[in-house]
Amino acid sequence: QVQLVESGGGEVQAGGSLRLSCVASRRVFSTMGWYRQAPGKQRELVARITDGRSTIYADSVKGRFSISRDNAKNTVYLQMNSLKPEDTAVYYCQADRDAWSTSDSWGQGTQVTVSS
Repeated sequence: QVQLVESGGGEVQAGGSLRLSCVASRRVFSTMGWYRQAPGKQRELVARITDGRSTIYADSVKGRFSISRDNAKNTVYLQMNSLKPEDTAVYYCQADRDAWSTSDSWGQGTQVTVSS
């Protein structure tokens, strides 16, 4: 398995920005992503990035969020701009299974709160 540790969450006013980081315990040779879960709602996809850096985004964050990865640092980032109160959630880092793991991996999550 791979251990994932998120950081960078916090509270920000609407219109503000935050940058989340997720450090993996080793190089991940698969797609990684960010998901979020708001109170009373199911966990949902925010963005994903392949090892070759192809990306996909949820429609709700397109044009505002940007996912990137630095494989030399075993780190994936989520730059969040123009934040809205509806972006408030716990954000989780995720890594698909690769050749050195038996299942997908998840971080513990980091809270993002956007106030109006």
